[in-house]
Amino acid sequence: MSYDLAAIRSNFPALSRTQDGRPVAWLDGPAGTQVPRSVIEATSEVLASGVSNHGGDFAASRYGEEVTDAARAAAADLMGANPHEIIFGQNMTSLTFAVSRAIARDWQPGDRIVLTKLDHDANVTPWREAAVEKGVEVVYVEFDPATGVLDADSVVDAIDDHTRLVAVTAASNALGSVTDLAPIIQAARRVGALSYVDAVHFSAHRISNVATLQPDFLVASAYKFFGPHTGILYGRNEHLERLVPYKVQPSPDTSPDRWETGTQSFESLVAVTAAVDYIASLGTGSNRRDQLESAFSEIARHEDALSTRFLTRVAEIPGIRVFGPDAAGPQRVSTFAVDVAGKSARNVAEEMGRRGIYVWDGHYYAIGAMAQLGLLDSGGLVRIGFVHYTSAEEVDRALDALDELAPVL
Repeated sequence: MSYDLAAIRSNFPALSRTQDGRPVAWLDGPAGTQVPRSVIEATSEVLASGVSNHGGDFAASRYGEEVTDAARAAAADLMGANPHEIIFGQNMTSLTFAVSRAIARDWQPGDRIVLTKLDHDANVTPWREAAVEKGVEVVYVEFDPATGVLDADSVVDAIDDHTRLVAVTAASNALGSVTDLAPIIQAARRVGALSYVDAVHFSAHRISNVATLQPDFLVASAYKFFGPHTGILYGRNEHLERLVPYKVQPSPDTSPDRWETGTQSFESLVAVTAAVDYIASLGTGSNRRDQLESAFSEIARHEDALSTRFLTRVAEIPGIRVFGPDAAGPQRVSTFAVDVAGKSARNVAEEMGRRGIYVWDGHYYAIGAMAQLGLLDSGGLVRIGFVHYTSAEEVDRALDALDELAPVL
């Protein structure tokens, strides 16, 4: 396929936004991407046509079931799963809290769980709180502060016969580093522990394949890959059937429905399908999964080129430090945590915002990572993110702004 950036950008109405006569550079994608026109139209269409709750013996209710089934199939293709292993929720955080309570029912004092300092807090606090309630030991694994990479061997070494759960991120939402998950998941399985993978940040940049990776659970959020604010959970069917969720009495007793509390947002579910279909439209292949794999391959190529452009030039700007891997490739996605000497992260983000360059600052819920780097109490770092619709010109605008803001050394 030919990567037609102009055609890609034309799909996103938000990219036409201007500030002081200049186009806005949306480099805040790690906190949530913009959505293509097809997602907007799908959301509007389901609301305009009318949809009713499940269980009714009439067309609008059956339409609601069709919307849900289509979203499960789309999310399953995105993750390499089966549709009946897909659960939807308000967001990844609420899903993780719900699953943590179900899993922790069987924990006993003397058990232990393994968490990492690199993870988003949504994959830390639910497990830690459950462990405290059950009297279970919590073991934290640190990452390499020089590279921002979580060493898989360090996590494996922390796993022993008392371990009941290992929670780990696929890619850091703060530093952009990618985790080698396979040995961690295999080590957990050897001792009978469950693996819970946070793929929220990963899913905007790379495609997951749970059939190959074989985690017990994997979670994502559609708003990170050009969709709505909806959480998506993959769970191995044996766990979804065995574990007992907290639920109201009238809700179904079979999976996946029994894991979904209350009525789901039909407008969000149809938007999930539209977001997955949009990504698939960028690729080639005989089915949606093949198209998604093709699309993500091209997306990675484009983002790696932008990463190389950014890392090469930013290294030449005195007073700028970038945390995380120092080169594009398998160990990083196009997310960068930046420090400007002599300036707070908030001040830098404000100055870039005045220039129409939208970036983030703070800890972005990566509390463990910022604490390990000694930056949690000083305001964290500036986060600059590139996604598949980011242009080289936007990267250069960010670099020019950093050059202007950098101290004269």
